[in-house]
Amino acid sequence: MSERMPDASNGQTALAIICGGGTLPFALADAAIRRGRRVVLFALRGWADPQRVAAYPHHWTWMGQFGRFMRIASAEGCRDVAFIGSVARPSLRQIRPDWHVLRLMPQIVQLFRGGDDHLQSGIGRLFEQHGFRLLGPKDIAPELVMPLGPIGALAPGERDRADIARGLALLNATSPFDIGQAVVVADNHVLAVEGPEGTDQALARVAELRRNGRIQTATGAGVLVKAAKVGQDHRIDLPVIGPSTIDAAAAAGLAGVAVVAGTTIVAEPERIATAADRARIFVVGVDAGGTGQ
Repeated sequence: MSERMPDASNGQTALAIICGGGTLPFALADAAIRRGRRVVLFALRGWADPQRVAAYPHHWTWMGQFGRFMRIASAEGCRDVAFIGSVARPSLRQIRPDWHVLRLMPQIVQLFRGGDDHLQSGIGRLFEQHGFRLLGPKDIAPELVMPLGPIGALAPGERDRADIARGLALLNATSPFDIGQAVVVADNHVLAVEGPEGTDQALARVAELRRNGRIQTATGAGVLVKAAKVGQDHRIDLPVIGPSTIDAAAAAGLAGVAVVAGTTIVAEPERIATAADRARIFVVGVDAGGTGQ
C-alpha cells in the first residue's frame, strides 16, 4: 500500500475510483493523475485486475462493504467518487453486507426490483445521501469521450450508414425496457441485441451464427452500434469500447463499430485506432441521429 500523499494544489479532493474489471478504471486513474489529482482505487474483489491495481494506492473490497468504504474514503480525504469498470449485476446473495449496509437493506432490496439503470442510479443516490459527490468519466477525463467522426483510417460507406441509423432507431425504441446498449445490424437486418452478457459476448454470438451459416450477409458487412439509454445517468455505466471490442467486431465479420459521440467512453483511443486499422474495420463517433461520420 502506497504512502498517503497530500491532495493536489488545485484544491480538488482526492478521487475514489470504485474499480471493476477491464482497462477503463486505470485509463481514468491515469487521466486524473495527469491533471494533478490524487487517486485511490477501491478494487472490487473478483472483478478488478490485481496486477494493474497494485500500481496505484488502493484498498480491496467486497460488494456491500459501504460502511468500510466510508471510513477508509474519509481517512484518505476522498469526497469525489467514480464507479468504473465492468461488473455483472450481483444477486442479493452475492453481496457481503457490513453493518451499515444491513441497516440500509430495506432500501437496497427495493433497488434490486428493477433494471440495471434503476439499481445503479439508486446506488449512486445512496453515496450522495452520505456526503459523497458522484462524478462520471466525462467530468474527470473528457479526453476519453468519443469524438464525432472516425478513429483510424476507415470511414463507413452508404450501406454502413443505413445500418447505423437502423441500429440507433432500435436502441432508442428498446431503451425504456433497460435491455442493453448495443445492437448488431447488417444489410438492414438485426443480428443481435445486447443483453446481460455484454457487448463482447453478443459479438461472439454473431461470430458463432456466422460460422454455423445462420447469417447470410457476407463477411465485411454489418455494424456494431452502441448508445446510452434515454434518460440514463451519464455518471454511471456509459457505453464503453476498448481494443477487445474491436477484436470481437472483427471476429464477427463486421464492417465496423459506430457509437454516439459525447456519451461513449473510449478506453484506449490509440490502441483502438491501431486495432481497427489492422483489422480493416472502421470505428466512428456519430450523433444521436446517426450523422456526422
